Amino acid sequence: MIPVSLLVCVMAGWCAIYLADTLLRSSITHRIGYETWLASRGLMLSPFHVRWQTTMFNRLFSYCARINPRALYLWFSGGMAILLLAVLESVVLLIKTLQQTLAQMTTDNPRIGGQQALQVVVPGVNLPTSQLAYFFIALLLSGVIHELGHAVAALREQVRVNGFGMFVFVMYPGAFVDLFTTHLNLISPAQQLRIFCAGVWHNFVLCVAALAFLFLLPIFLFPMYSTGVGALVTEVVQGSAADGPRGLSVGDIVTGLEDCPVRTVEDWSSCLFHLSHTAQTGYCVPVASLQPSWAHGRAFKRLDGTMDCCSNNSLTDLCFSYIKPEHRKSREREYACMPVRKMVTGTRACRTDDDCAAGFHTASLCVTPSLENQTRFIRVTHLPNTHMLFVGYPPHLQYAVSLTNFVPRFGFLHLDLPVFLETFCKYVVSLSGALAVVNSVPCFALDGQWMLNALLEATLVTVVTDRQKRELIGFFLLLAGSALLAANVALGLWMVTAR
Repeated sequence: MIPVSLLVCVMAGWCAIYLADTLLRSSITHRIGYETWLASRGLMLSPFHVRWQTTMFNRLFSYCARINPRALYLWFSGGMAILLLAVLESVVLLIKTLQQTLAQMTTDNPRIGGQQALQVVVPGVNLPTSQLAYFFIALLLSGVIHELGHAVAALREQVRVNGFGMFVFVMYPGAFVDLFTTHLNLISPAQQLRIFCAGVWHNFVLCVAALAFLFLLPIFLFPMYSTGVGALVTEVVQGSAADGPRGLSVGDIVTGLEDCPVRTVEDWSSCLFHLSHTAQTGYCVPVASLQPSWAHGRAFKRLDGTMDCCSNNSLTDLCFSYIKPEHRKSREREYACMPVRKMVTGTRACRTDDDCAAGFHTASLCVTPSLENQTRFIRVTHLPNTHMLFVGYPPHLQYAVSLTNFVPRFGFLHLDLPVFLETFCKYVVSLSGALAVVNSVPCFALDGQWMLNALLEATLVTVVTDRQKRELIGFFLLLAGSALLAANVALGLWMVTAR
């Protein structure tokens, strides 16, 4: 569900704006001055919509359009050719996303939702409020680059640009350019296509550029940050399994989970996945250390069939199981409740008793924590402190901390700089790519509508000579594309908010 506090803040803000606008427009003394002030600054107000338009960037657009006309012609023509091929892929992607959404509606499997390439984003629901700044700045940047492409391409084709503007609809920012319609209607359909495709083409280029920057970020930050030495902890969720005096702290470097080495954040995730889908790791303990005096009672079965032998719910003891040498043929297991930190500190991980045979001067056994089926005991190796011991469901540990691959080489460097760059680039890739896909689909009021109309005029003039028939073909194609996009948005929004 949508957070009530966010909804109240948005509604209160728009109500205050609308009330102030209504009062000033109805005031006899302030109406003329207020409307003159709005007009002079290019501002327009309506319910849940604020729009600003200016001509101050027209010189910049004109300068960009005159830099190298031949290169710009090749640039926009190449983009037009690539995007016309990508239109079909965008439609296929929306169809696939719709199928995945319908499948997710009929099942409780969370993996299906995670496989979707496109998802409706609702701030405060599936977008953390802590990352709203990333989202809105990346969305605004993607919109500005999109409209910059339209403006430069239009001036390249001798179409006048009346102005550039930005808007906020409800809480989503955007940008637009106002083109002189008369000039636009006088040029050829091929020229129109170059203009209409320019915005999507620039979104695609921005997406690729952000992806390349994200890939090359370790090289750019190499003089200040090192990578491949472990996963650096940047945040620990308060009250989580990783919090506490012997837990993880900001600045710790995680280098291993049991016998699985951790050099990157990806290693951290893969190790947790591996540990949660394999049998519990054991530890090589000398036979002499297994003293009966540590036993706290007889072993008993839990409800899930596993064994427990610590009946006092101690925070320092854990039930371990092992097979005595004389019982190896019968595979009969013994259980003992023992102090967990003393048992696993400095010991080697194992799966069977054979793993403990080599490298030990004294006879050792592979002792395994006896836990519930989905629960795991995990020894987290991190610098500069001792091991952190975790008992629980492995995914809970994954969501308890935030990690980064970048470790500062100098003490004065901020831990969050690489995190900021990584997160912002990911949002630019996602949002700019999504704008490119959505605007490529033939849909009313989007770039796809004008791209389709210009394409039909450029290709069907000799085949379908009647203009009304071409417009009818375009109408049905737009109707199908609009229905496809609307179904994705409506069902995606319902899935996000209702579930």
